[in-house]
Amino acid sequence: MTEYAVKTPPQHGSWADYLDVWRTADQIDTFTHAWVFDHFYPLVGDRVGTCLESWTMLSALAQATSRIRIGSMVNGMHYRHPAVTAAAAGTLDIISGGRFALGLGAGWFEPESEAYGIELGTISERMDRFDEGVEVIVSLLSNDTTTFAGKYYRLTDARCEPKGVQRPHPPIVIGGTGRKRTMRTAARYAQQWDALFLDSPEAFTEVNEVMNSHCADIGRDPVEITRSVHLAWADGADPGQLAEEAAGYAAAGADQIVFSMRGPYRAASLEPLANALIANRG
Repeated sequence: MTEYAVKTPPQHGSWADYLDVWRTADQIDTFTHAWVFDHFYPLVGDRVGTCLESWTMLSALAQATSRIRIGSMVNGMHYRHPAVTAAAAGTLDIISGGRFALGLGAGWFEPESEAYGIELGTISERMDRFDEGVEVIVSLLSNDTTTFAGKYYRLTDARCEPKGVQRPHPPIVIGGTGRKRTMRTAARYAQQWDALFLDSPEAFTEVNEVMNSHCADIGRDPVEITRSVHLAWADGADPGQLAEEAAGYAAAGADQIVFSMRGPYRAASLEPLANALIANRG
């Protein structure tokens, strides 16, 4: 059965509103996941506006909820050393009682990197670093010690304790539709792959087949990877229309539909959408 998720990009909003949305979603069984994003500048609207930090938010939101699965869709690899990310992931999985999923991406938003002096690199460099980082994180969260010698990261008998509740590690979620590199890495490591925003269910079908092909290349059963896609959820959008859009992507093979709120963040909008999704299922 298709899963439905709520995403609250922490931009141009208040903590009180985000908290209200998450607490409400936690009480509505139709929604199985809730996500934030990992950025320091808003991605839309006024770039000088507010943008809350994702890991800090998730620690608080984990305590404010009890059922819904949580995570950031997705964390930029270049923002933090992978050992730091692994340690944070293990801790957050414990705080949440095993409800955490670790979203990972190569990074792309140049204004942040330029402003903070965080090296982003060329697309090829980003992907090389991403591949190394994912391997390091998975190893740290799965093995007693990790020794790794790469171009970007070097670890010697490195430990990550505690590792978290879920075994062998919290689910890895990789986002992006880069067909040659991103999706190949997802096929190798991810328990969930997210296609972000697409133009149509037909576009999802196309990239979904690319993922299946990468799985075949490495001998992995494609059903092991949950497939998700984003839908933009504008304030005042018709719940019935959103439910119909979601049904189209579900028919195309999406296992999870992520409704990404555009703000303002109104908890009262969740129940009408949930009712429309249930009605559309028949």
